[in-house]
Amino acid sequence: MSADRAGRAGRAGRTYRADRTGRTARSARVGRTGGPGSVTASGRTAQQYDPLGAMGSRPLAVVLGAAGVLWAILTSLFDRDVVGSPTLSAMTVLLLAASAAVVLVASSPFRAPFPRWAFVLHVGLLAVAAVTSVAAQWGPDRSALNDFMSLLTATGIVMAAPYRPWVDLVVGGVFLAVVDAVAWGTAATVFPHGVPVSVSGFLAAAPTLVLTAAAGVFAWTFAGLAERVQIRAGSYSVERAERDGIAASVEEDRSTILTRDVGPFFAELRTRETITDVDRARARSIADGIRRSMVADADRTWFEQAVRADGGALAVIDDPDGLIATLDTDQRTVVRTVVRAVLRAPTVDPADFRAMVRRASDTDALGAVPPDCVVVAFDVGVADSDVGIHRTFDPYFAVLRVTFPDLDVAVRPSSLALRFSYDQH
Repeated sequence: MSADRAGRAGRAGRTYRADRTGRTARSARVGRTGGPGSVTASGRTAQQYDPLGAMGSRPLAVVLGAAGVLWAILTSLFDRDVVGSPTLSAMTVLLLAASAAVVLVASSPFRAPFPRWAFVLHVGLLAVAAVTSVAAQWGPDRSALNDFMSLLTATGIVMAAPYRPWVDLVVGGVFLAVVDAVAWGTAATVFPHGVPVSVSGFLAAAPTLVLTAAAGVFAWTFAGLAERVQIRAGSYSVERAERDGIAASVEEDRSTILTRDVGPFFAELRTRETITDVDRARARSIADGIRRSMVADADRTWFEQAVRADGGALAVIDDPDGLIATLDTDQRTVVRTVVRAVLRAPTVDPADFRAMVRRASDTDALGAVPPDCVVVAFDVGVADSDVGIHRTFDPYFAVLRVTFPDLDVAVRPSSLALRFSYDQH
C-alpha cells in the first residue's frame, strides 16, 4: 500500500509541475516569438482572437475586391474624359486584381494567420496601381468621379482590417494616402484646373485617411476588448473548469463502484449470520478495484479526463510524459473544443480516436520543428467522405490554424489526421 502511495505522490507531483508550467506558459510567450505557435501580445489581430468571426467576415473582402476590380474595368472603358494610355489602364486593373487575390488567398482560414508579407505586398500593389491610374489618364482631367483609385486604396485597407494589427493598418493606410496625394498633386501641378494643388492632394488622400482611421480603431478596440475579456475569464479559466470536471468525473466513477459492487455486497452480508473466506476474498477484490480506480484518477492528465468526459473511454492516448499539460490556457481551450467536436460528431466512433504527444526530438519531425517543442498528432476514423469531413470540421480547423500555425490537416475518406506543434517553454 505504501508503494501505491509513493507512486501516486510521484505522479501527482509530475502532474502538478506540468500544470504549473502550463499556467505560466502564456506569460512566458508574451513579447517573444520563440515557438511555432507563439504570438506577441502587441501583434494579435481580430482573426487571432476570433477566428470564426474573421472567417465569417471574409465574404466582405471578396465583395470589396471583386467590386473594386469591376468598377475599375467599367470606368476605364466607359468613363474617361482623357484618352490616356489603354496599356496603363489595363495594368491598373491587373494590379488591382492581384492585390485582391493576395488578400483572398492570405485570408483563407487554412492559411491563417494573415502574414505581414502578404499585407506589404497588398499595399505595394495598390500603391503602384494608384500611380499607373493617374498615368493612364495623364492630361487635363476635369472629373473626380472617374478617379477610382483614391477610393480603392481606402477599401483595400478595410479588406485587411480583421487580419492585421492596428499599427500595420495605420502605417499601410498612411503610406497609400501619401502616394495618392503625391500622384494627384503632381497631375494637378502639371494640369492646373482652378483648385490649389494642396487641396487636390488632400482630396485624393482623404478617403484613405478616413477609412484607415476607422480600420485602425476597429482593430485596436477589438484587440483591447478581447484581451480584457481573457483577463477577466482567467479567474474561472479552463484550468478551474477542468479541475471541477475532473472532480465530478472521479465522483461519478466512485459512485458507480459503490452502486455496482459495494452496495450489493453489503446488502448480501446483512442476510448472512457468518462471514466466510469467500466473502473476505470478495471484499479484498472490491477494495483492490477501488484502489486501482483512485490510482488511475490520479494518473490522468486533463486531456485524458476531457476525452473520457466526451465519450472517449475507449480512445487511445499516447502521452507517457504528460506533455499535453504544458499547453497554455488558450491552447487548451482550442484543443478541448476540437476534441469535443470530434468525439461528439455522429460520424465518429470514439474508439477510433488516437492521440500521440511527443517531444519533437523523439519524432521524425526533428528539423522541421525545434527540438524543444512538443508535437501533437490526432488520428480519427470518420464514417464520412472527405467532402463531408471538411463540411463538418472546417470551422474547427480554422481555429486550430490560428492557434497552431504549423497545423497539418490530412483528410481522406473515412479518416482524419491532424498534426501540430507548440513551444512548451
